Amino acid sequence: MKILVGMSGGVDSSVAAFLLKQAGHDVTGLSFELWDQRCRTDSSICCSQESVLSARAVCEMLGIRHESVDVRPAFAELVIEPFCRSYAEGETPNPCVLCNRHIKFPALLNHARRIGADAVATGHYARIEFSGGRHRLFKGVDPVKDQSYFLYAMTDEELARTVFPLGGYTKAEVRRIAADAGLPSANRPESQDICFVGPDGYDGFIRNLLPEAAEPGQFVDMSGRVIGQHRGIAFHTVGQRRGLGVAAGERLYVVRIDRESNSITLGPRESGMVSRFSVCDLRWTSPVGGGETLRCAVKVRSTAREVFSTLATLADGESASVELDQPQWAPAPGQAAVFYTGDEVIGGGRIYAAWQAMRDNNKFSHCGPRPA
Repeated sequence: MKILVGMSGGVDSSVAAFLLKQAGHDVTGLSFELWDQRCRTDSSICCSQESVLSARAVCEMLGIRHESVDVRPAFAELVIEPFCRSYAEGETPNPCVLCNRHIKFPALLNHARRIGADAVATGHYARIEFSGGRHRLFKGVDPVKDQSYFLYAMTDEELARTVFPLGGYTKAEVRRIAADAGLPSANRPESQDICFVGPDGYDGFIRNLLPEAAEPGQFVDMSGRVIGQHRGIAFHTVGQRRGLGVAAGERLYVVRIDRESNSITLGPRESGMVSRFSVCDLRWTSPVGGGETLRCAVKVRSTAREVFSTLATLADGESASVELDQPQWAPAPGQAAVFYTGDEVIGGGRIYAAWQAMRDNNKFSHCGPRPA
């Protein structure tokens, strides 16, 4: 086949291209110009100038074409701006999910059509299988590197035209393949943190792009008593302990962010345990209808362990209530909740409210109807 490979310059996408080339496919590498900080030379940043040069060097070594595409306007509109707005709303966004959904796979498929490629590929640790008359998304075999959590929003067309060459490998095996092949990226460090944030961190990035987010407000305890001042809800996230600047006789955590009153509730760790939450903007890779109730496992963040749950979709099929068998620590509004049956991803959506926060008001239910 003629396959277009998304290449960040890292070891994973390099080995993906290498494996496809070794299998006899006609391979082209494609790198994205994502953000104006692409001139940075930090090799751990996937959209830096150095990473594009690394991808080009790998392609030259493999004897395959390398191209780049400028997606900066779309990236700013569909990833950067929602990222900043979400923090300003008191949420904790997941820009990797946004990038995969709105930028990476649409752009790969569009470019593939332009050059007449049969399929696209990336270095994600996940698997796609065809069975039961449809393409299905599964975890990668390496439990540490599995990236299926970030891919739940892939469409049927994307699944049908995508190849994940690394899904059956562990990270250690991929490193060995790269070293044995002498790939320039063999010892390249892992990408760290969000690719576009830069040296000023989240705080500085958001302050620069959205200065109005830096509006001070009050820290309150579980009873509503003022116990300190915060520097802006955009700079805090549910579950946070460090950097609060509040002296207390016990460890306190962010358990609730109220954007309307510009207040942040702090409490002991047990107050952040959640047994029920709500999800909106659902996307399904498995047939699930509105008004349906099913048993499945759920991950409330990429690094969280899965727990069994009862998922009840509302009539519109785009929102759901999730009842957990075991309480989970601090599911954060804005993060993705991804649902599994065994190793298969059946869908996912955006957390918009924890049940405890909704018992007495609906201030967090700004996306979809309030669950019963």
